[in-house]
Amino acid sequence: MSISTYPEFTPVSLELQTELQPKFNRLSEGISEFTFAGIYLFRNTYQYEIAYLDAETLILKGTKDGKVFYALPMGFPKDRGLAKQLLEEVDYVKGLSEPHADDQRVWLEQHGYEVCEDRDNFDYLYHREDLATLKGKKYHKKRNQVNAFLNNYEYEEQCLSPENIEDAYQILEDWRAERDDPGDYSSAKEALDLHETLGLTGYIIYVDGRPAAYCMGEEIALGSTYVIHIEKAIGSYKGIYQFINQAFAAVLPQDIHFINREQDLGDPGLRQAKMTYRPAGFVKKYRVCPTGTVSVPFHTLCTQDQQG
Repeated sequence: MSISTYPEFTPVSLELQTELQPKFNRLSEGISEFTFAGIYLFRNTYQYEIAYLDAETLILKGTKDGKVFYALPMGFPKDRGLAKQLLEEVDYVKGLSEPHADDQRVWLEQHGYEVCEDRDNFDYLYHREDLATLKGKKYHKKRNQVNAFLNNYEYEEQCLSPENIEDAYQILEDWRAERDDPGDYSSAKEALDLHETLGLTGYIIYVDGRPAAYCMGEEIALGSTYVIHIEKAIGSYKGIYQFINQAFAAVLPQDIHFINREQDLGDPGLRQAKMTYRPAGFVKKYRVCPTGTVSVPFHTLCTQDQQG
Protein backbone atom coordinates (compact mmCIF):
# COMPACT_ATOMS: atom_id res chain seq x y z
CA MET A 1 0.00 0.00 0.00
CA SER A 2 1.31 3.45 -0.91
CA ILE A 3 0.72 6.69 0.97
CA SER A 4 -1.45 9.23 -0.81
CA THR A 5 -0.40 12.75 -1.65
CA TYR A 6 -2.48 15.54 -0.08
CA PRO A 7 -5.37 16.36 -0.49
CA GLU A 8 -5.96 12.58 -0.57
CA PHE A 9 -5.30 10.64 2.63
CA THR A 10 -4.52 7.00 3.41
CA PRO A 11 -5.79 5.22 6.55
CA VAL A 12 -2.94 4.23 8.87
CA SER A 13 -2.29 0.50 8.57
CA LEU A 14 0.45 -1.98 9.35
CA GLU A 15 1.38 -2.15 5.67
CA LEU A 16 2.75 1.40 5.93
CA GLN A 17 5.31 0.58 8.62
CA THR A 18 8.26 -0.07 6.29
CA GLU A 19 7.82 3.34 4.68
CA LEU A 20 6.91 5.36 7.76
CA GLN A 21 9.05 4.01 10.57
CA PRO A 22 12.42 5.30 9.22
CA LYS A 23 10.93 8.76 8.72
CA PHE A 24 9.67 8.94 12.29
CA ASN A 25 12.96 7.54 13.61
CA ARG A 26 14.80 10.51 12.09
CA LEU A 27 12.77 13.07 14.05
CA SER A 28 14.93 14.75 16.68
CA GLU A 29 12.28 16.55 18.76
CA GLY A 30 11.35 13.45 20.78
CA ILE A 31 7.55 13.82 20.73
CA SER A 32 6.14 10.58 22.10
CA GLU A 33 3.21 10.33 19.66
CA PHE A 34 5.36 10.63 16.55
CA THR A 35 6.53 7.05 16.23
CA PHE A 36 4.96 4.48 13.98
CA ALA A 37 3.90 2.39 16.99
CA GLY A 38 2.39 5.41 18.74
CA ILE A 39 0.34 6.34 15.70
CA TYR A 40 -0.66 2.81 14.74
CA LEU A 41 -1.82 1.77 18.21
CA PHE A 42 -4.13 4.78 18.44
CA ARG A 43 -5.26 4.82 14.80
CA ASN A 44 -8.82 3.84 15.74
CA THR A 45 -9.03 6.20 18.72
CA TYR A 46 -8.35 9.21 16.48
CA GLN A 47 -9.35 7.77 13.09
CA TYR A 48 -5.88 8.59 11.80
CA GLU A 49 -5.17 9.09 8.13
CA ILE A 50 -1.86 10.14 6.64
CA ALA A 51 -0.57 11.83 3.50
CA TYR A 52 2.52 13.41 1.95
CA LEU A 53 2.65 17.17 1.51
CA ASP A 54 5.84 16.71 -0.47
CA ALA A 55 8.44 13.98 -0.90
CA GLU A 56 9.46 14.04 2.80
CA THR A 57 6.81 16.03 4.70
CA LEU A 58 4.00 14.03 6.30
CA ILE A 59 0.64 15.20 7.59
CA LEU A 60 -1.68 13.32 9.93
CA LYS A 61 -5.42 13.87 10.01
CA GLY A 62 -7.52 12.84 12.98
CA THR A 63 -10.67 13.54 14.96
CA LYS A 64 -11.34 13.99 18.66
CA ASP A 65 -14.60 14.95 20.37
CA GLY A 66 -16.18 15.68 17.00
CA LYS A 67 -13.43 18.09 15.91
CA VAL A 68 -10.97 17.52 13.07
CA PHE A 69 -7.27 18.22 13.53
CA TYR A 70 -4.03 18.00 11.63
CA ALA A 71 -0.66 17.03 13.11
CA LEU A 72 2.54 18.01 11.34
CA PRO A 73 5.48 15.90 12.59
CA MET A 74 7.91 17.71 10.27
CA GLY A 75 6.35 21.15 10.77
CA PHE A 76 4.42 23.41 8.42
CA PRO A 77 5.22 23.29 4.69
CA LYS A 78 7.35 26.12 3.34
CA ASP A 79 4.61 26.94 0.83
CA ARG A 80 2.67 29.65 2.72
CA GLY A 81 -0.38 29.25 0.54
CA LEU A 82 -0.54 25.54 1.31
CA ALA A 83 0.03 26.19 5.02
CA LYS A 84 -2.87 28.67 5.06
CA GLN A 85 -5.07 26.15 3.26
CA LEU A 86 -4.30 23.47 5.84
CA LEU A 87 -5.21 25.79 8.71
CA GLU A 88 -8.54 26.64 7.13
CA GLU A 89 -9.54 23.00 6.66
CA VAL A 90 -9.49 21.86 10.31
CA ASP A 91 -10.52 23.00 13.77
CA TYR A 92 -6.94 23.08 15.00
CA VAL A 93 -3.38 21.82 14.49
CA LYS A 94 -1.94 19.80 17.38
CA GLY A 95 1.37 18.30 18.45
CA LEU A 96 3.49 21.09 16.96
CA SER A 97 7.01 20.89 18.40
CA GLU A 98 8.59 23.87 20.14
CA PRO A 99 11.14 24.54 17.35
CA HIS A 100 8.39 24.42 14.71
CA ALA A 101 6.10 26.64 16.82
CA ASP A 102 8.86 29.21 17.34
CA ASP A 103 9.71 29.17 13.65
CA GLN A 104 6.13 29.86 12.52
CA ARG A 105 4.67 31.86 15.45
CA VAL A 106 4.97 35.34 13.93
CA TRP A 107 3.51 34.26 10.60
CA LEU A 108 0.66 32.40 12.26
CA GLU A 109 -0.25 35.30 14.56
CA GLN A 110 -0.15 37.69 11.62
CA HIS A 111 -2.73 35.50 9.89
CA GLY A 112 -5.17 35.28 12.79
CA TYR A 113 -4.04 32.19 14.67
CA GLU A 114 -3.05 31.59 18.28
CA VAL A 115 -0.08 29.39 19.13
CA CYS A 116 -0.70 27.94 22.60
CA GLU A 117 1.26 25.63 24.86
CA ASP A 118 -0.73 22.40 25.11
CA ARG A 119 0.30 21.73 28.72
CA ASP A 120 -1.96 18.66 29.09
CA ASN A 121 0.05 17.00 26.32
CA PHE A 122 3.59 17.95 27.33
CA ASP A 123 5.77 14.86 27.54
CA TYR A 124 7.57 14.42 30.85
CA LEU A 125 11.31 14.04 30.38
CA TYR A 126 13.62 12.52 33.03
CA HIS A 127 17.33 11.83 33.22
CA ARG A 128 17.69 8.08 32.91
CA GLU A 129 20.36 8.01 35.62
CA ASP A 130 18.10 9.89 38.05
CA LEU A 131 15.35 7.27 37.69
CA ALA A 132 17.85 4.42 37.86
CA THR A 133 19.59 5.55 41.04
CA LEU A 134 17.02 7.73 42.87
CA LYS A 135 19.89 9.58 44.53
CA GLY A 136 19.47 12.64 46.69
CA LYS A 137 16.93 14.15 49.04
CA LYS A 138 14.39 14.83 46.32
CA TYR A 139 13.95 11.09 45.77
CA HIS A 140 13.76 10.12 49.46
CA LYS A 141 10.08 9.09 49.28
CA LYS A 142 10.62 7.13 46.07
CA ARG A 143 13.51 5.21 47.63
CA ASN A 144 11.29 4.41 50.61
CA GLN A 145 8.60 3.03 48.30
CA VAL A 146 11.13 0.91 46.41
CA ASN A 147 12.62 -0.33 49.67
CA ALA A 148 9.15 -1.25 50.94
CA PHE A 149 8.71 -3.38 47.85
CA LEU A 150 12.14 -5.00 48.25
CA ASN A 151 11.54 -5.76 51.93
CA ASN A 152 8.08 -7.25 51.47
CA TYR A 153 8.32 -9.41 48.38
CA GLU A 154 10.42 -12.00 46.62
CA TYR A 155 10.79 -10.81 43.06
CA GLU A 156 12.36 -11.64 39.71
CA GLU A 157 13.16 -9.35 36.77
CA GLN A 158 13.19 -10.37 33.11
CA CYS A 159 13.40 -8.64 29.77
CA LEU A 160 10.15 -9.00 27.85
CA SER A 161 10.49 -11.87 25.36
CA PRO A 162 8.40 -14.37 23.39
CA GLU A 163 8.92 -16.81 26.26
CA ASN A 164 7.19 -14.58 28.84
CA ILE A 165 4.82 -12.52 26.71
CA GLU A 166 1.83 -14.56 27.92
CA ASP A 167 2.64 -13.43 31.46
CA ALA A 168 2.38 -9.81 30.31
CA TYR A 169 -1.08 -10.56 28.91
CA GLN A 170 -2.05 -11.90 32.34
CA ILE A 171 -0.83 -8.71 34.04
CA LEU A 172 -2.88 -6.65 31.61
CA GLU A 173 -6.00 -8.69 32.35
CA ASP A 174 -5.44 -8.37 36.10
CA TRP A 175 -4.92 -4.62 35.72
CA ARG A 176 -8.17 -4.34 33.74
CA ALA A 177 -10.07 -6.29 36.40
CA GLU A 178 -9.07 -3.68 39.00
CA ARG A 179 -10.64 -0.82 37.01
CA ASP A 180 -14.16 0.45 36.37
CA ASP A 181 -13.20 1.78 32.92
CA PRO A 182 -11.13 0.16 30.16
CA GLY A 183 -8.57 2.96 29.92
CA ASP A 184 -6.08 2.13 27.17
CA TYR A 185 -6.69 -1.62 27.46
CA SER A 186 -7.30 -2.17 23.73
CA SER A 187 -4.16 -0.34 22.66
CA ALA A 188 -2.10 -2.05 25.37
CA LYS A 189 -3.31 -5.47 24.27
CA GLU A 190 -2.52 -4.76 20.63
CA ALA A 191 0.94 -3.55 21.67
CA LEU A 192 1.53 -6.99 23.18
CA ASP A 193 0.11 -8.71 20.09
CA LEU A 194 2.47 -6.79 17.81
CA HIS A 195 5.41 -5.95 20.05
CA GLU A 196 7.98 -7.67 17.83
CA THR A 197 6.52 -6.27 14.61
CA LEU A 198 6.38 -2.74 16.03
CA GLY A 199 9.89 -2.95 17.51
CA LEU A 200 8.75 -2.51 21.11
CA THR A 201 10.93 -3.74 23.96
CA GLY A 202 10.23 -4.00 27.65
CA TYR A 203 10.58 -5.51 31.10
CA ILE A 204 8.52 -7.76 33.34
CA ILE A 205 8.49 -8.23 37.11
CA TYR A 206 7.37 -11.34 38.99
CA VAL A 207 6.39 -11.23 42.66
CA ASP A 208 6.39 -14.48 44.61
CA GLY A 209 6.41 -16.27 41.26
CA ARG A 210 3.37 -14.40 39.92
CA PRO A 211 3.49 -11.99 36.94
CA ALA A 212 3.05 -8.57 38.58
CA ALA A 213 4.16 -5.69 36.31
CA TYR A 214 5.46 -4.94 32.86
CA CYS A 215 6.41 -1.94 30.73
CA MET A 216 6.98 -1.45 27.00
CA GLY A 217 8.45 1.27 24.83
CA GLU A 218 11.01 2.20 22.21
CA GLU A 219 13.93 4.49 21.45
CA ILE A 220 13.17 7.91 19.96
CA ALA A 221 14.95 11.24 19.31
CA LEU A 222 17.76 9.61 17.34
CA GLY A 223 18.39 7.09 20.10
CA SER A 224 18.98 9.59 22.91
CA THR A 225 15.62 8.93 24.60
CA TYR A 226 13.50 5.93 25.53
CA VAL A 227 9.74 6.47 25.61
CA ILE A 228 7.57 4.33 27.89
CA HIS A 229 4.34 3.70 25.97
CA ILE A 230 2.78 1.09 28.27
CA GLU A 231 3.19 0.40 31.99
CA LYS A 232 0.83 -1.92 33.85
CA ALA A 233 0.98 -3.51 37.30
CA ILE A 234 -1.15 -5.28 39.87
CA GLY A 235 -1.89 -2.46 42.26
CA SER A 236 -2.08 -4.60 45.41
CA TYR A 237 1.71 -4.92 45.50
CA LYS A 238 2.96 -1.91 47.44
CA GLY A 239 5.72 -0.06 45.59
CA ILE A 240 5.45 -2.12 42.40
CA TYR A 241 5.17 0.87 40.07
CA GLN A 242 8.11 2.65 41.70
CA PHE A 243 10.16 -0.54 41.51
CA ILE A 244 9.61 -1.28 37.83
CA ASN A 245 10.25 2.38 37.02
CA GLN A 246 13.67 2.19 38.69
CA ALA A 247 14.52 -1.35 37.61
CA PHE A 248 13.91 -0.74 33.92
CA ALA A 249 15.78 2.58 33.93
CA ALA A 250 18.75 0.75 35.45
CA VAL A 251 19.00 -1.80 32.61
CA LEU A 252 18.59 0.59 29.70
CA PRO A 253 21.76 1.26 27.68
CA GLN A 254 24.05 3.98 29.02
CA ASP A 255 23.83 5.98 25.79
CA ILE A 256 20.13 6.60 26.44
CA HIS A 257 20.21 9.86 28.39
CA PHE A 258 16.52 10.53 28.88
CA ILE A 259 13.31 8.65 29.60
CA ASN A 260 10.10 10.09 28.19
CA ARG A 261 7.06 9.07 30.25
CA GLU A 262 4.52 10.74 27.96
CA GLN A 263 1.80 13.19 28.97
CA ASP A 264 -0.66 13.55 31.85
CA LEU A 265 -3.66 14.47 29.63
CA GLY A 266 -4.75 17.03 32.22
CA ASP A 267 -5.47 14.42 34.89
CA PRO A 268 -4.60 16.06 38.26
CA GLY A 269 -3.60 12.80 39.95
CA LEU A 270 -1.42 11.71 37.06
CA ARG A 271 0.17 15.15 36.85
CA GLN A 272 1.05 15.08 40.54
CA ALA A 273 2.50 11.59 40.24
CA LYS A 274 4.67 12.53 37.26
CA MET A 275 5.87 15.72 38.96
CA THR A 276 6.98 13.82 42.07
CA TYR A 277 9.69 12.22 39.95
CA ARG A 278 11.15 15.70 39.36
CA PRO A 279 11.26 15.90 35.55
CA ALA A 280 14.39 17.29 33.99
CA GLY A 281 12.13 19.12 31.57
CA PHE A 282 9.28 18.71 29.13
CA VAL A 283 8.92 17.97 25.46
CA LYS A 284 6.60 20.87 24.81
CA LYS A 285 3.81 20.66 22.26
CA TYR A 286 1.66 23.42 20.83
CA ARG A 287 -1.78 23.84 19.36
CA VAL A 288 -2.66 26.29 16.61
CA CYS A 289 -6.24 27.60 16.58
CA PRO A 290 -8.05 30.56 15.02
CA THR A 291 -7.73 33.56 17.33
CA GLY A 292 -10.62 33.72 19.78
CA THR A 293 -11.70 30.08 19.43
CA VAL A 294 -9.62 28.56 22.23
CA SER A 295 -11.85 27.32 25.07
CA VAL A 296 -11.53 28.96 28.47
CA PRO A 297 -10.01 25.93 30.27
CA PHE A 298 -7.50 25.36 27.47
CA HIS A 299 -6.66 29.05 27.24
CA THR A 300 -5.99 29.05 30.97
CA LEU A 301 -3.50 26.26 30.45
CA CYS A 302 -1.90 28.27 27.65
CA THR A 303 -1.30 31.33 29.77
CA GLN A 304 -0.61 30.12 33.29
CA ASP A 305 2.77 29.02 34.59
CA GLN A 306 3.52 25.31 34.60
CA GLN A 307 2.03 23.69 37.68
CA GLY A 308 3.46 20.85 39.71
